[in-house]
Amino acid sequence: MGAHQNLAVLVSVASLLLNVQCDVGCKGTNGHPGADGTPGRDGLPGVKGQKGESAVLVDGPVDPVTLLELKGDQGSPGLPGVMGPVGYKGQVGATGRIGQPGPPGQAGKNTASGQDHSNEAAQYSAFSVIRTVSSYPSINQKITFQTAVVNKPGDFNTNTGDFTCRIPGVYYFTFHSVAKASMCLGLASDSLENKLVFCDYNNNRRYEQMLSGGAVLQLTAGERVWLESFKEMQTEDDKQDSQEKQIIFNGFLLFSNPE
Repeated sequence: MGAHQNLAVLVSVASLLLNVQCDVGCKGTNGHPGADGTPGRDGLPGVKGQKGESAVLVDGPVDPVTLLELKGDQGSPGLPGVMGPVGYKGQVGATGRIGQPGPPGQAGKNTASGQDHSNEAAQYSAFSVIRTVSSYPSINQKITFQTAVVNKPGDFNTNTGDFTCRIPGVYYFTFHSVAKASMCLGLASDSLENKLVFCDYNNNRRYEQMLSGGAVLQLTAGERVWLESFKEMQTEDDKQDSQEKQIIFNGFLLFSNPE
């Protein structure tokens, strides 16, 4: 019953719309733009593209423009690698050929065979002297000696303690001292700006200690070399010590050097 009533209403409305006619000037208003919709989801990954062409042409040389585009910036140098192990020692090679004879040497000098060579015997100088006085050497004074074991040909003066150079050349000087007191000895020379000082400190006076020193000096004729006592850290007891002491002073010519 209700369904028939609804159907009758719809038929009436349809008939009414068919009978309505719009005038020529009749026009509806424009609608407003709709609101933007929500962003859609990302699409699926595309298909992998085709492989590009090689920088090296199949039928030609390298394409320089393409290589410049592909070449990256130069990287920083790497750290040095670890040194590799030492290689095996190679076998000894065959003996080389004998070289050509060298040019003849200069003619030798006449040695005047059969003549007197007494002057050549004087081309040496050596001494070894000993101080046996038990008293402590005076500070900053030359040390004198009592015994000359060797003094050839007599260039050392035991009374003054001086060695005087007679033959210009290179000499070697050395000294040794044995004492139960602290001692400093300086090797002095006209050829040295400063003395060469050697010290030995004895804190136990019951035992002897040895002090040694030496130097190689180049001397000219007339220059002197001597030993002297040097003041550094010695005490008054050291300077007043009267126990047995011994100082040995040696020197000799290594080779002459004519001026």
